[in-house]
Amino acid sequence: MTGASRRGRVAVPSIGAGALLALSLPPWGWWPLAPLGAALLYWRLAGLAGRTRAWAGWLAGLGCFGPGLMWARHFNWYGALVLVLLEALFVAAAAVLTPPDQGRAPAFVGACTLAEAVRMTWPFGGLPLGGVFLGQADGPLLQLARLGGPLLLTAAVWALGVGVATAVAGLRRPRPRRALWRGSAIVAGVVLLATLGAAAPDGGRPVRSIAVVSVQGGGRRGLSAAEVAPVTVYRAQLNATAAWSRTAHGAPDLVLWPEDVIALGGPLVGSTEDAALGGIARALHTTLVAGVTEPVGTTAFRNEIVAWNPEGHLVEEFEKVHRVPFGEYVPFRSFFAHFADLSQVPLDAVPGHGTGLLRTPAGPLGTLVSFEVFYANRSRTSVRAGAELLVVPTNTSSYATSQVPGQELAADAIQAVETGRDLVEAAPTGYSSVVTERGVVLVLSVLGRRQVVTARVALRHGFTPYDHIGDLPFLVLGALGVAAGWRRDRRTARHS
Repeated sequence: MTGASRRGRVAVPSIGAGALLALSLPPWGWWPLAPLGAALLYWRLAGLAGRTRAWAGWLAGLGCFGPGLMWARHFNWYGALVLVLLEALFVAAAAVLTPPDQGRAPAFVGACTLAEAVRMTWPFGGLPLGGVFLGQADGPLLQLARLGGPLLLTAAVWALGVGVATAVAGLRRPRPRRALWRGSAIVAGVVLLATLGAAAPDGGRPVRSIAVVSVQGGGRRGLSAAEVAPVTVYRAQLNATAAWSRTAHGAPDLVLWPEDVIALGGPLVGSTEDAALGGIARALHTTLVAGVTEPVGTTAFRNEIVAWNPEGHLVEEFEKVHRVPFGEYVPFRSFFAHFADLSQVPLDAVPGHGTGLLRTPAGPLGTLVSFEVFYANRSRTSVRAGAELLVVPTNTSSYATSQVPGQELAADAIQAVETGRDLVEAAPTGYSSVVTERGVVLVLSVLGRRQVVTARVALRHGFTPYDHIGDLPFLVLGALGVAAGWRRDRRTARHS
């Protein structure tokens, strides 16, 4: 066999495995393809040397993140290329941590889960977009989020891949019974765990319900700061709210506006925008929550979510904690200025430090500001602080396609399930949505359209298992899986 043939036998299935993982993600959303991609990669890693496993994993990462992070090219194509090349290294690392022969199964699942955990937190706070867990928001594994959040969902995808690959390999052997049963048992175990997840505590009975309104001003999609004047976005929100209020029947308990649709050149308090939003809250006799940006000196700004009460007074505010690197701030700005034009990010957002809990007349709200909806710890922190409903003011108009809004909607469903809370999202051009604590999308807007989403949602104060335990048990189990796999591989090698 020629060298080219050997490389092809590694490259083709590895890239194919990554592509299957990518196609399980929104906007495609074919969730069964994720376990098939995991199975293909698990099969391909068998018997490979460490360097070749790294190569195979990296190619799988390219196959996954190339399409999965395609949205980044709208900002900077070479930055997007570097991003994909670097993100693929996490899959390469997982492949290297997977032993080539005995002990592969637990090590593969553990290594892939740990690699995703690191990718979601490092560097610069991590990048959960493109993660395989997002492809399961429409699938039967979703309820696992109630037990273990995104990490358990991630582990379940890789475990199903191991089960499928083991069972199929068994069918190809002269005496397949042992491998076939082992693979089937793994699949059955994941299915059973998902069933237990569906029966686990989900936030409890509603303590009460409220009428909510999510306002989507609509308009052009694209790089909003560069292509759409902030005042245009603000006026679109005003117009959509005014048009809806003229036909509304009864006062809503909560009106939600998107993130940073009120862009100020000075302090909010005492501004004309403060008076206008307070007037809307007073006229509708509602709690109004909206995103505001205001400058801090000449080099920074605050990205805040502000609440006005039914009397029109500003009562609560929260500063976004998880900033978007290279979107809301530039880490090591002086260094990266040598390689890229940073004019589209002239100011750095000041990081917030709160739990995200807004105590409002409508109820205690857990606030996830846009990018924060991809981070499970943000909703868990707010729920443990007392939040009974999740709200997601977001600004996805910077993305010209449905890819990021689609992945954000998937994150909405996962956040709702893992915390046992209903969730309301508002975006300038979509998606704006309402999701139940079971991850069911009740109402969904049309991208780009001026639209007001209305629904009645429940407030809950119970905790799910994930609210109690968080990620640590699954990080430990992942590490134990890797250690057990290598221990068995070494022991087998010594006795062979």
